[in-house]
Amino acid sequence: MARLIWLTGASGAGKDALLEALRRTNPTHLLVAHRYITRSASAGGENHVALSEAEFAYRRECGLFALHWQAHQYHYAIGIEIDAWLSAGLDVVVNGSRFHHQQAQARYGERLLPVCLQVSPEVLAQRLRARGRESEEQMARRLARSGAMPIPTAYRRLNNDGALAQTLLAFHTLLAAEAEKSDC
Repeated sequence: MARLIWLTGASGAGKDALLEALRRTNPTHLLVAHRYITRSASAGGENHVALSEAEFAYRRECGLFALHWQAHQYHYAIGIEIDAWLSAGLDVVVNGSRFHHQQAQARYGERLLPVCLQVSPEVLAQRLRARGRESEEQMARRLARSGAMPIPTAYRRLNNDGALAQTLLAFHTLLAAEAEKSDC
């Protein structure tokens, strides 16, 4: 059974870096979905499809999003194309949201594999400062928000305090273990 891998983690935990590494390695039977966001493509961060608010609303009304939510003053969505990819037997990894996990769970049920990319508070603070996208006040809010919601027990945890290559290997190991479980 193909799975929707709902990758979450605090802003700055390294989700974008992990997703980009997955795209570069082009693993068999795994696709990385782009998110649709009402944020400029030049704003930095993840490789996403930038939409105006009007275009986002129109696509939502036309039923072109499998999932959508709002956070940090932006609208986010995952395109309906992921349903075709899952139907074709491909696992799909998306940059999800812990706060909108229930929406994904309701739509995908047992096909959903929630994974939380974790980093220590010290590493998270370093990464937020290094990327330079937020003010100190915004970083403080992001750091507070990262611990505001406990990680549900259904989530698989993946540590990203170390090298990206190590996290990538751990991600593939986790997927292989989950595939083995579902084969039993």
